[in-house]
Amino acid sequence: MTPTAALLAFTLAAAILTVTPGMDSALVLRTAAVEGGRRALMAGLGICAGCLVWGAVAAFGLGSLLLVSTVAYDALRICAAFYLFYLGVKLLWGGRRPGKSSAGPAQALPPAATANAAGWFVRGCLTNVLNPKVGIFYITFLPQFIPAGADVLRFSLLLAAIHALLGVLWFALLVAATRPLARWLSRPAVMRGLDRMTGAVFIAFGLKLALERR
Repeated sequence: MTPTAALLAFTLAAAILTVTPGMDSALVLRTAAVEGGRRALMAGLGICAGCLVWGAVAAFGLGSLLLVSTVAYDALRICAAFYLFYLGVKLLWGGRRPGKSSAGPAQALPPAATANAAGWFVRGCLTNVLNPKVGIFYITFLPQFIPAGADVLRFSLLLAAIHALLGVLWFALLVAATRPLARWLSRPAVMRGLDRMTGAVFIAFGLKLALERR
């Protein structure tokens, strides 16, 4: 396989994986609908940064530890499960707070000037960095697209960067898709429903990760 053919094949495979519905898309969609496009984009950038972290770890060979060390894998798995539980419960609890039912859109959404974009970036990043399944994915997936004779480190980093770029484009598209529905999505009842649905998704993923056995 030539480098060009490898890049094209990886880009196609990564694009399919990127648009497949999952926890990352749910987080960005919910954030765009309830918190606004700026925060959603920062959450998406954080998710992609997490992918880059795992890509670099896999490229430098450190990620192989997860394949051979049950302790390392389980430690990350439990941390990720607790973090997803925390996010899920926070969303569910927030949706049940009585003050939200009477708050109008202007009260429910803080002004853009006070938005903590950095916090959303960190939140998105942690959902990937703490997930050992993402690490295993990179360790097992990237080598299949590295052609013979290529510099493994540089080519692995290039593939990870392509995957992150595809993620940024996809999340930007998701955010843009919510803009025509912004008025409807900003209704308190709709926001509570989105919070509960996304919280349930996070808790379900957390349960799946906590109960998983290698």
